[in-house]
Amino acid sequence: MRYSKPDDLVLLEVDDAVATVTLNRPEVRNALSSALRRELYDVMAEVDADDSVSAVVLTGADPAFCAGLDLKELGARGSLDDAASDAGIRGLPWQPLRKPLIGAVNGVAVTGGFELALNCDFLIASERAAFADTHARVGILPGWGLSVLLPQRVGFAMARRMSFTGDFIPARRALECGLVTEVVDHDQLLPAAHKAARSIVSNTTPAVEALLASYRSIEAEAVGKGMELETEASREWTRRGGADGLSRRVEGVIERGRSQIHHG
Repeated sequence: MRYSKPDDLVLLEVDDAVATVTLNRPEVRNALSSALRRELYDVMAEVDADDSVSAVVLTGADPAFCAGLDLKELGARGSLDDAASDAGIRGLPWQPLRKPLIGAVNGVAVTGGFELALNCDFLIASERAAFADTHARVGILPGWGLSVLLPQRVGFAMARRMSFTGDFIPARRALECGLVTEVVDHDQLLPAAHKAARSIVSNTTPAVEALLASYRSIEAEAVGKGMELETEASREWTRRGGADGLSRRVEGVIERGRSQIHHG
């Protein structure tokens, strides 16, 4: 197991069979640069391979959970194709874990960051959390399962509303929609997530892992080729040039998001 240093892009702590993974680019709201994506993918693989870990908590360094892909980095490259070879842009942000993954959402979870949250088994939110799918505003399509996973959490109509409008929903609304399982005071977020993780750890670990695998098999049967279809739609959109001109849209999307968070 690799333990983190304070300046690592992804922090890792392990305590009593619970691993806490923290995105650590707070100055840019934990935006997913290519380097952070690669590090997150590797850390998740290491955590999953460690048999001393039975549950995982994913969170972000305040003030945000994750603002999504680093739009300035992508915009500087000119198109999504220029960055498509980076780890985790297409496919999955990490290989599915054998052990339960709890998302502790401490602030905004936007687009790619929202997809990170959706790839967790369940979510606990701070009162400061907010969620938005701004793929259509940026001019890209999801590639980490949002169009499959979001309808499973909130239903088809609400999922489409979030995707088509790009509007933020606050933590309490997310609770009403079934997107999160609990909303707590900000300073109680990690204690609440760790409490849930310890409840998981107190069970028979092989049984929990078998149950998680069963859930995944049933969900895969239900969605069929959904993940493949989403990936193909994203690739086709990029091939047609739909993702070109990212740099022209980046500032407007960022500013609109700030306005909604401050006035929402």
